[in-house]
Amino acid sequence: MLKLLTASQTKEADHYTVINEPIRSSELMERASKAFVKIFIEKLPDRKKQILIFCGKGNNGGDGLAIARMLIDESYSQIKVFIADISDKSSEDFELNLERLQQKDTSIFYFKSAEEIEYQECDILIDALFGSGLNKPLEKEWEKVVKKINQFSGYKVSVDVPTGMPCEGELFNDVIIKSDWTVTFQRPKLNFLLPISSPYIKEWKVVNIGLDENYIQSTSSPYYWFWKGDIQHYIKARQPFEHKGMLGHALIIAGDDETMGAALIASEACVKCGAGLTSSMIPESGLKALNVRIPEAMFTNRATLDDLDWEKFKVVGIGPGLGNNENSLQILKTVLNNYKKPMVIDADAINMIGENQELLKLVPENSVFTPHMKEFDRLFGTHNSWWERIEKALKKAVEYKVYIVLKNRYTMIFTPEGICYFNSTGSPAMASGGMGDALTGIITSMISQGYPIEKAVQLAVFTHGFAGEQLAQKMYVVPATNLIKSLPYVMRELLAGK
Repeated sequence: MLKLLTASQTKEADHYTVINEPIRSSELMERASKAFVKIFIEKLPDRKKQILIFCGKGNNGGDGLAIARMLIDESYSQIKVFIADISDKSSEDFELNLERLQQKDTSIFYFKSAEEIEYQECDILIDALFGSGLNKPLEKEWEKVVKKINQFSGYKVSVDVPTGMPCEGELFNDVIIKSDWTVTFQRPKLNFLLPISSPYIKEWKVVNIGLDENYIQSTSSPYYWFWKGDIQHYIKARQPFEHKGMLGHALIIAGDDETMGAALIASEACVKCGAGLTSSMIPESGLKALNVRIPEAMFTNRATLDDLDWEKFKVVGIGPGLGNNENSLQILKTVLNNYKKPMVIDADAINMIGENQELLKLVPENSVFTPHMKEFDRLFGTHNSWWERIEKALKKAVEYKVYIVLKNRYTMIFTPEGICYFNSTGSPAMASGGMGDALTGIITSMISQGYPIEKAVQLAVFTHGFAGEQLAQKMYVVPATNLIKSLPYVMRELLAGK
């Protein structure tokens, strides 16, 4: 589990590494530039491409100068370097790398204003004007420079962070380099994981520059990044004498006459992920479809709701396609008044709780809410930004002692302990109806099988995204039904990789 850092914490990690490795700051810059160049060559190996490198006079500019020198040493022959001489100040490491670059046969141009930058055709443009240290909006001449560079043709590559973008928090403004590819150091920046980065970063890649990992992991931060290696530690192999009674009985309460598909998707995902038993409480109008589509699932009649033996269910998943009407609200109230173990609450169940806030007090501890952005706002109020949602989710997860799965490209999991986990898997190809219903079924299944709630949620979210990623390599769009069919194979692959 990788801890994510703010810009100031990253600077402290730099300083700690320099002091304790020990290593000079210029040597750390050299290491970072080598890591950038290595991955650059792998992706863009054509040495004859025309490359423009724009450098500021701080350490990000120093990176740019070192990168220019190294690319020349790697036989990239069409390189021009542009130095923004807008500020009188420059860093020591910038000056050192400028001196080193001047010993090479390359073109270096200085400019004090955007007007001095002539538009040029290029294949690749490397942005090394400002890095992670930027703490205020770019204005005046800098604003003009960024807007001018954004008009340049060519594939734009940013060093560490696109110029103008803060690593975390609200964007200052839209004066930001529009990067096709950002090569960032040691960790993804928090803003890379949010939709606010979308206009400015099409793709990003993390390279390790050797910062002290023990120091980073000891840093106080609520943000973590989990990936395949973490999940493979969680997943359990089936034991020789395990049977369906030992792997939990899950109850899915979902569906309405016109939204039966959501209930079937959630139920099938629960079955395919390995719940010992899955019961589906759906309208009778969906019984034939349930028997045909998912013969492994059992039908539970809603007429028996008041007399249900709640204790036999390890977990209840409720909400997909349930509808938002008086009958649905009564079902939800009955469940909340009778079931006291963790629940998975999605879709219409979230919307009804949002409209009836008193129901929040009835939600059992360690339950899991799975909202998308609009459902989150219906539940906890309108928010003007993703950072407002993150702050609210951290607060509400602790307040109500629940897990909040805020669905997105990099889905966030907020815990009762005030932690935010970012999931590393997923694909835009998964942007289709039913994906959230599938996730509800997967989470319900994992809890049913006895995984601790936090691990169950992480395992479910990762597996959901991982299955989508794999299918996206072969499919333009990944329908939920295709993803569900792949789940047993994906889980087997994760288990085999332990």
